[in-house]
Amino acid sequence: VQLQASGGGLVQTGDSLTLSCAASGRTALSHDMGWFRQAPGKERELVGACSWSGSSIYYLDSVKGRFIISRDKAKNTVYLQMNSLKPEDTAVYYCAAAPRRTVFVTISDLSKPWRYEYWGQGTQVTVSS
Repeated sequence: VQLQASGGGLVQTGDSLTLSCAASGRTALSHDMGWFRQAPGKERELVGACSWSGSSIYYLDSVKGRFIISRDKAKNTVYLQMNSLKPEDTAVYYCAAAPRRTVFVTISDLSKPWRYEYWGQGTQVTVSS
């Protein structure tokens, strides 16, 4: 699975930004997809994830109510819509894919960072105060 992330940029506090991750490869549709971020000096964290079917979605507590993850199966693309951005959202954002191991994927399954085996290049998001 190959992943291509895009959509980062410089925005102001309160603005919105949507990241896109285009997946390619024969089995891309059968993967759970996630968005991670890593700020300078901090560990990488899972921000949001969506199961292969779209039926299960996970969000990091600090982004709940502000970020929305979605996937367009026809376009093989996953989006991360980020609203009400804060300076603490500043980071390099990465999309990642996890092979589906069961038909029904739980939120707990999605929240396990070690499941994500395929990574796209990062896209920088900077939120100015």
